Amino acid sequence: MAIGEEVSNKQIILKNYVTGFPKETDMELVSSSIKLKVPEGSKAVLVKNLYLSCDPFMRPRMSKPETESYIAGYTPGSVITGFGVSKVVDSGYPDLKEGDLVWGMTGWEEFSLISMPETLRKITFTDVPLSYYTGILGMPGLTAYAGLFELCSPKKGENVYVSAASGAVGQLVGQFAKSIGCYVVGSAGSKEKVELLKTKFGFDEAFNYKEENDLVAALKRCFPQGIDIYFENVGGPMLDAVLLNMREKGRIAVCGLISQYNREKPEGVFNLFCLISKRIRMEGLLVFDHWHLYPQFVENISKSIIEGKIVYVEDIVEGLESAPSALIGLFSGRNVGKQVVLLARE
Repeated sequence: MAIGEEVSNKQIILKNYVTGFPKETDMELVSSSIKLKVPEGSKAVLVKNLYLSCDPFMRPRMSKPETESYIAGYTPGSVITGFGVSKVVDSGYPDLKEGDLVWGMTGWEEFSLISMPETLRKITFTDVPLSYYTGILGMPGLTAYAGLFELCSPKKGENVYVSAASGAVGQLVGQFAKSIGCYVVGSAGSKEKVELLKTKFGFDEAFNYKEENDLVAALKRCFPQGIDIYFENVGGPMLDAVLLNMREKGRIAVCGLISQYNREKPEGVFNLFCLISKRIRMEGLLVFDHWHLYPQFVENISKSIIEGKIVYVEDIVEGLESAPSALIGLFSGRNVGKQVVLLARE
């Protein structure tokens, strides 16, 4: 593979806008060609994609936009985009050179021409798997860190509940909260994941929400004195049950609503009066508001990883052709840990 050479480039495109639960057939593997050189005079960067990240926020981008969102939706016939780890092949951008490793937004394809290279972050710490930059050292990691510490300001001894707790973000929120002396409970959708929360991630307690007939009672059982902090990843009936179990002056960080993404009509929330009666603060969380924390975050967390103070579980599938199935699996809970697609090892 030489600079300037024209090569084939496999890609995943969105075929049509999606309603309801997405299917593999909503996406298509196609092949095009790409010249391994940045256009003359361009400040773009050409990268070879190594790892692709599957994230819940990608599902709303597959629907026909009806309201303005914080991130642009996908266009049918175009390449799907998301976070990934890549290696620079050619660069017109002065801060990046051939051979540099980067993470950021890229295409679901073998090679991508990045027209806004300033959004890429150069990887300098390589004593961990590169795939970690799709997770613990990437967007999900900073999301967990900022959501817990910036939005919820946890204190030692407080009660913390995390839904979708074995996922890319949840497994970190729980460990961060435990590290400062909180009591932490998580919920997940299988016996295997519940055991993982307790034995691998150190949660104090965990339960399988699919086995609970009464979520309000389940949370009361786990939190007899109530919940101080809720890290929200699910929405719907779970949020309603949490509101009834929150303590006064509780905090809720709304990171995601994965139970609602595939519904044609979202479920309502009925216990919002608790926000008033208990003086609860509920705030939406977007990682883009917290990029300024990243240098401090990556320095601290890298050290914790090396010292074995924090662990991370990934679910890695191989090959671009596996990407659609991996993404869809997020919404049925098929993955165990952070879902990653391996394209190349460099």
